[in-house]
Amino acid sequence: MQLLGIGSRIEHNEFGKGVVTNVTSKHYWVTFMENGLETIELDSGFDIIEAVEDEVDTISFSEVEQSLISILRRWSDASTLIPIADKWKGGSLILAPGDLNLSKKEIPINTFFHKIVMVRDRIRVMEQKINASKNLDDQEKVDLQQYITRIYGSLTTFNVLFKSQGDQFVGERTK
Repeated sequence: MQLLGIGSRIEHNEFGKGVVTNVTSKHYWVTFMENGLETIELDSGFDIIEAVEDEVDTISFSEVEQSLISILRRWSDASTLIPIADKWKGGSLILAPGDLNLSKKEIPINTFFHKIVMVRDRIRVMEQKINASKNLDDQEKVDLQQYITRIYGSLTTFNVLFKSQGDQFVGERTK
């Protein structure tokens, strides 16, 4: 039996995809994307996605944490917690139709903002998958990357909602 090192990625029959964060003589401690931290037997039912062969004590907790964050960002479409600009907190978005006989629609701005952040994160995941693709040649990757950049540019209208400029959409820059 192969002993997995910290940072190995597995897919468990019951818990789904996860990363080995600690190894004992009888168990793996695995942080699963859907189920959080679980302790599993060394020989329990799982498939190895990516094995890391390293001695357990040669990797610092900080390195494991950074590796886990990187892996979860790469393999998950879950949104990170992005703060909304203070002036919009508790506000609402009101959609008023041109026809005065129809009623307005009011949406909490936090709900709308969360949807915008999810769109941004999913575009980023798509961008990473395009760049990592072995089925696309370099020119196809460049063409798709330019298209994604134009999508980001179309979404810059929503930058006013972001608290931090670093979280905002960035389109094509003029030279």
